[in-house]
Amino acid sequence: MKVLKIIAWIALIAFVVIQLFPMDYNKSEAVPQTDFMLVNIVPATVEKSLQVSCYDCHSNNTKYPWYNKVQPVAWFLEDHIKEGKEELNFNEWANYSDRRKNSKLRSIIKQIENGEMPLDSYTLIHRDAIFSKEEKEAVLNYMKTLKDDLE
Repeated sequence: MKVLKIIAWIALIAFVVIQLFPMDYNKSEAVPQTDFMLVNIVPATVEKSLQVSCYDCHSNNTKYPWYNKVQPVAWFLEDHIKEGKEELNFNEWANYSDRRKNSKLRSIIKQIENGEMPLDSYTLIHRDAIFSKEEKEAVLNYMKTLKDDLE
């Protein structure tokens, strides 16, 4: 019993100490001129779907939930956002070459069709990020049209 008490105290102290480590926030108030929504004519329904389901991890401005202030959850979020932006950053869309845009569009289409995006770990908390059948169809049709226009 004494060992459990010591372990509990150590865990509590470790939990408190890790709260002191800062996190890099993915926040930007400005929308760059290279943003996907500004360089393409995006239908309002598709724009809303992308904003809600994609932009938190794939742009330079994340809307953080209340629990992002608690470590180690904040590190988990920071890692996902960093990874997401490395794969695709909608704010940098105009800077991509046509070849890269085409590749990204193919990847977006494939991942949405396969239900890989948005991530289950994201939609678990953000239920509004789950595409309805109509939203999914609208986003896929739009992305396919963009891809066809690039080819």
